[in-house]
Amino acid sequence: MVVVTLQRDKCIGCNYCVELAAEFFQMSKKDGKTVLLNSQNNKGFHTLKTPRTEILYVCEAASKACPVKIIQVKHT
Repeated sequence: MVVVTLQRDKCIGCNYCVELAAEFFQMSKKDGKTVLLNSQNNKGFHTLKTPRTEILYVCEAASKACPVKIIQVKHT
C-alpha cells in the first residue's frame, strides 16, 4: 500500500509536483495551490491510499522537489 499525504494549506503553488506527477496532482484555479487527486481531506491533510506501487517513484520525486516539504510518501 502506498500512502501519499499533502498538507495543502502550506502549499506555495510552485507547481513542481504537477510537473513531476501530473496523474496525481493538479493546480487549483481557485487559489493556485495543488490538489492531490482522489484524496480524502482530514483537517487540512489530504491523503491518497492506493495499492498501486507504481505511483511510488513519481510521488517520491514530487515530494523531494517540493520546496516547502508538504508532501509525504509512505510504502507499507
